[in-house]
Amino acid sequence: MSTLVIENVKISELPEAWRNRLAVPENARVTIRIEEQAVGGVAVEDDLLFGMWRDREDMADVQAYLSTLRAPRF
Repeated sequence: MSTLVIENVKISELPEAWRNRLAVPENARVTIRIEEQAVGGVAVEDDLLFGMWRDREDMADVQAYLSTLRAPRF
């Protein structure tokens, strides 16, 4: 994550939306700190596909289930 810091900026040089949010005199100077936000992904547990087979009784023992699937049919 990177951060940009700009010091000693005149209030008049800020975007109007920023100036409106600050309760400081027009001749004031401020320090601006802009941090990159971490990209928030969806937690695996919140994914609808997570654990979709957890209630299957035939898959309680994964190794045995896979051995059955991989076993020859003839």
